[in-house]
Amino acid sequence: MTSVTVQAPAKINLSLGVGPPRDDGYHSLATVYHAVSMFDRVQASPAPAGEFSVEVTACAGDAGDVDEAADPVVDSRSPSLDGVPTGADNLALRAARLLADYTGVTAGAHLRLGKSIPVAGGLAGGSTDAAAALVACNVLWGTDLPAEDLQHLAARLGSDVPFCLVGGTATGSGRGEEVSPALMQGSYHWVLAVADQGLSTPAVYAEVDRLRDGSDVPEPKIPDALMNALRSGDAKALGPALTNDLEPAAVLLRPELGELLRLGEACGALGAMVSGSGPTCAFLANDEAHALDICLGLASAGSCQGVHRVTGPVPGARVVDA
Repeated sequence: MTSVTVQAPAKINLSLGVGPPRDDGYHSLATVYHAVSMFDRVQASPAPAGEFSVEVTACAGDAGDVDEAADPVVDSRSPSLDGVPTGADNLALRAARLLADYTGVTAGAHLRLGKSIPVAGGLAGGSTDAAAALVACNVLWGTDLPAEDLQHLAARLGSDVPFCLVGGTATGSGRGEEVSPALMQGSYHWVLAVADQGLSTPAVYAEVDRLRDGSDVPEPKIPDALMNALRSGDAKALGPALTNDLEPAAVLLRPELGELLRLGEACGALGAMVSGSGPTCAFLANDEAHALDICLGLASAGSCQGVHRVTGPVPGARVVDA
């Protein structure tokens, strides 16, 4: 086999409850993951035994012509690749090495990452690349690990990686790595406003801890109103139920995010939130036409790298060429 290409989606958190810090340094989470139609592609090719390498390229909009593309409305600039490591600490490369160690494979791999998902944007771009690398190398090397084993390896790589393997809509607990499918129906239209500069996830969590200093922080829970809205497929009920405990900290670190959220609400968004640790903001729309209206309204925000229409849920990492 000369190469295997896997497509993997971005994610947003419809609800992100953050509990107190744990003994291992992580925070306990109660979250609802939602995969959306903005994709990276990872191509794995054979390499000599024990050799692993990665190259990173930028792709404007969607990284391929499979499935619905993320629609860049304001502009179609490729994401900046600043901050994407190309050495041993690249998460996709770590995934390939982990799979080789776990299975005893002696072959190496060259990974080519086609980046469409913004870097450090709160959309799990690095995590979804790691999930794609696991799937791609599993096929390339013929190791044929079952889904449960891939999930086990994914959890060792990062909190979001297990969800990126499965996609769709799912709940996450623990530090986010314990994933279960969520009962839901229908699909949803979203607008993603991508900020010009990334925001460090550790910095956002540190700010959360600073804001909570001295407070008794309860264990997080997923709001019943949000799960009820998903089960009924009611976008108008889902909008007000969107929550993110990291949002106040992200807005304090980047005040322009608060202005962007208010602008989206003024444009008629059913719900508005910072995605994950930010700085991307997500806005829920009634339908495709409504999403376009919101996009045009957000075009006046000069701090955006781009504004994209996407839909969700979509599948997780999957082979598109082998």
